[in-house]
Amino acid sequence: MKKLHYTLLIALLFALNSCSVYNFTGTGKIDAKTFQVNFFQNNADLIEPGIDRTFTLALQDIIQNQTNLNLVKTGGDLTYEGEIVDYRISPMTATADQKASQNRLKIRVNVRFTNKNKEVDNFEKTFEFYYDYPATQQLGGATLSNALKEIFDRITQDIFNESLAKW
Repeated sequence: MKKLHYTLLIALLFALNSCSVYNFTGTGKIDAKTFQVNFFQNNADLIEPGIDRTFTLALQDIIQNQTNLNLVKTGGDLTYEGEIVDYRISPMTATADQKASQNRLKIRVNVRFTNKNKEVDNFEKTFEFYYDYPATQQLGGATLSNALKEIFDRITQDIFNESLAKW
């Protein structure tokens, strides 16, 4: 009976020990305590007011929600900076009478990631995603809000995965 207790105790210790290196976001151990997200300026040819601030806040939120890192204004162990380089609306599909039936909003963001503690992780990369919507709708109000949320959710998750989860 004691042998069974020792076996269960050892199995429990191994199970708890392995959880200290991995978490549910897939980041593993992060060699940092702080991060900063500098303002992502909108340098796209077509300017949509406010998306620069919305994107910057979305990136801060995903890192805060999926890690235990502290957000700082300057001197972070991890630094995210860059710019929105493209904001484009394009017709995607046409009807029989040569009118657009669906449009696509595509946003591309250039990101520079710096890890003070592990320079091999540094990168500069472009991330992009899109949102399709009916051509009968104007890109404003709820349609724009939904589009930005979907696009920024995907781009910020891709940035998170590239910089911290290593997927």
